[in-house]
Amino acid sequence: QVQLVESGGGSVQAGGSLRLSCTVSEFRYCMGWLRQAPGKEREGVATIVSRDGTKYADSVKGRFTISKDTAKKTLYLQMNSLKPEDTAMYYCAARLRSYDGSCWSMADFQSWGQGTQVTVSS
Repeated sequence: QVQLVESGGGSVQAGGSLRLSCTVSEFRYCMGWLRQAPGKEREGVATIVSRDGTKYADSVKGRFTISKDTAKKTLYLQMNSLKPEDTAMYYCAARLRSYDGSCWSMADFQSWGQGTQVTVSS
């Protein structure tokens, strides 16, 4: 099991920025940030795969950046130009099963943090 602890959520106005952090007990080949808004399914926001790079949802491309600091054992999500539609609970996640090329949807991840709330007001 991989322990994941998120922090950095909060309330901001549209156009503002937040940086989410996820402290991990160990990095896995496939790590990511997913979010879930009320009444909606959990969806991929940004993922990072050790050799394949990063992937972003179309709705956040150019505004969000996923990165990691292996020395600090921390995964980040820098969120700029936030919009009200970005309001959701954000989860850090790790894939525990052998990587098969899939690192995006909720089913691809087996270890989750407790989530951190992001609220963007207009």
